[in-house]
Amino acid sequence: MRRRTLLTTGAAALAAPAIRAQAAWPHGRPIRVIVPFPPGAVNDLLGRMLAQRLQDKLGATAVVENRVGGNGVVGTGHVVQSAPDGYTLLASAFNTVVLHLVTPNLPFDPMADLDVVARTGVAPLVMVMTPDRPQTTIAEVVAAAKADPRNWTFAITSVGSAGHLATIEFNRRSGANVEMAPYRGTQPALTDVIAGNVQLLIDPAFALLPAARGGRVKALGIASAQRSEIAPDLPTMREAGLGDFVFNSWYGIWAPRGTPAEIKGRVNALMAEAMREPETRAWLTQRLVEPVAETAEEARAFMVSEEKRARELLASVNFKPA
Repeated sequence: MRRRTLLTTGAAALAAPAIRAQAAWPHGRPIRVIVPFPPGAVNDLLGRMLAQRLQDKLGATAVVENRVGGNGVVGTGHVVQSAPDGYTLLASAFNTVVLHLVTPNLPFDPMADLDVVARTGVAPLVMVMTPDRPQTTIAEVVAAAKADPRNWTFAITSVGSAGHLATIEFNRRSGANVEMAPYRGTQPALTDVIAGNVQLLIDPAFALLPAARGGRVKALGIASAQRSEIAPDLPTMREAGLGDFVFNSWYGIWAPRGTPAEIKGRVNALMAEAMREPETRAWLTQRLVEPVAETAEEARAFMVSEEKRARELLASVNFKPA
């Protein structure tokens, strides 16, 4: 009897690692990648890249769900409320870290209630102008706006967007104090700039450079630290006399707070590997996005600094969520 007990116990001990391995993430359940914006946006494309990587590299079933609404609030809130087990991830953008600063009565704090997994790409912001004005440089625009501020207006694609905050910074650095008009998205804002109903717009390169290259708007400058490979002929804001003016829209991956570090590390490694591949880099560059490969700790530190800057800029204009 004792021999049988020992054999049984030994067999169970040998089987335990195999059972744990079978139950390890990801196993038996689909991974949902939540995108809080419509299909076709850059963060949607990066979310689909993540889902494909999870399937190809880990053998997981991964699906993308677009949960749209409230400028990202609906999809982000869904992830916040999900179990921290690695089966729900968020593929979103810059606005994730400022949602609590611009949304009244937001029932969660994305900086506290989500774990940063990775940052995947950046899209430098560019400044464009309506084509019916004679100015061709930022310096000329600043001089004209200071001389007649009522004759100039910035379009803002959405409250709390990277472009909104960059416009506040532009006014602060230039001293032009150009009025801002909010819109519901890039397309209506860009349409009014093209028509001359408003004169200026700062937004990601991928949204504005095609219109500039088609002659529908004038591209004036790019808010990157140095000239970008996606628009090498476009001067930086520093070259335009605005100092250390660097603003990007950027994209990342988050998980519900408390998701195991091992899971977050595997997802981070998958995306970092993808961002280093020549094919991925070329694919993103064609879409006017620059790939990023960094650790979760580096991504978290960057996002904390972005949230701090956003908070200070919004306070500087006495912004109140409404």
